[in-house]
Amino acid sequence: MNDDSTMKTASEVPQHDWSRFDDMTAAERHAAASRDPDARPLTPDDMKRMKRTPRVRVIRRALKLSQEEFAARFRIPPGTLRDWERAARTSTPRRAPTCWSSAATRRR
Repeated sequence: MNDDSTMKTASEVPQHDWSRFDDMTAAERHAAASRDPDARPLTPDDMKRMKRTPRVRVIRRALKLSQEEFAARFRIPPGTLRDWERAARTSTPRRAPTCWSSAATRRR
C-alpha cells in the first residue's frame, strides 16, 4: 500500500472561512448554535450540574510534573495553577481540558 495516497498534505487540509461568523452579532451566533442539534449552548441548569474546577492536581500528578513544569508546558501562570489546585478559582482556559487529556494520553 502506498502511504502517499493515505496521507493528507497541508494543501489538502480544508481551511474554514470565518468571515461569516465574524460578521455575526452575539445574538445571531447564539441563535445559530441553538438551531444546531450538535452544538446547543449550555442551559443554566446544565451549568449548575457541571463541575467547574478541573482536578488539576490529579492531572498534573498523573503526568508526573511539578507545578512549574506543568505551568510551563501548558502556558498557565504558576500562580493561577496554584489557585486552581487550592480551588480558589473556578475559571479555566478554554483549551485546557483538551490539551491536558491529550498530554496524558501521550505520556502513557
